[in-house]
Amino acid sequence: MSDAPAPPAAPQPEPTSASPAASGMQAKVSISDIFLSFLMIGATSFGGGAVAYLRSTIVAKRKWLDDVSFVELFSISQSLPGLNSTNMAILCGDRLRGWLGAVVAALGIIVPGAIIMTLAGIVYGMHGDRVLVTAGLRGVAAGATGLILATFIQLASKTLRGWLDVVFIIAAVIAVNWFHVSVLYALLALAVLATLAYRPKRTAEGRKPA
Repeated sequence: MSDAPAPPAAPQPEPTSASPAASGMQAKVSISDIFLSFLMIGATSFGGGAVAYLRSTIVAKRKWLDDVSFVELFSISQSLPGLNSTNMAILCGDRLRGWLGAVVAALGIIVPGAIIMTLAGIVYGMHGDRVLVTAGLRGVAAGATGLILATFIQLASKTLRGWLDVVFIIAAVIAVNWFHVSVLYALLALAVLATLAYRPKRTAEGRKPA
């Protein structure tokens, strides 16, 4: 029997912590964070500018979603009945923490608006005929339009990949604004066209590329 020392055992790799993608976003975001974030959005967003506030909070500040995921959820919310901001809150909350996240996100974004609009309705009923009030509301509407435009530019710069995407945007605008096609029907039609346009091409051997 040889007296040579046995070779040292190979070190066992230390267990690594799960990556954020593996552990899932649901384990990272607390219910209170979701509620407070959407409560702030509901209390500070105005009109159509809610979409800009949603992206600013969810994508830019919190980094809970990226722009691609945000656009996907926004497309779904557009095709569902109800307010876009509420639909987005429910979809984002569900993506982050499941059904409970969807519930608290919806409550967070609805409650401030319900309270503020009730009070605003009372005040407007008493003073809505004043010139300064009307001028102020026009200014808020113009600001909301600017926020929507800014959000569109930010999303387009990160999600549009070619001229065909621009064609789809123009087609959607023409269908909804000029021909008054339902948003749901327009999105379904564009979804079919996009699927056909971006489907994997077959190679010369008749197989789809990997």
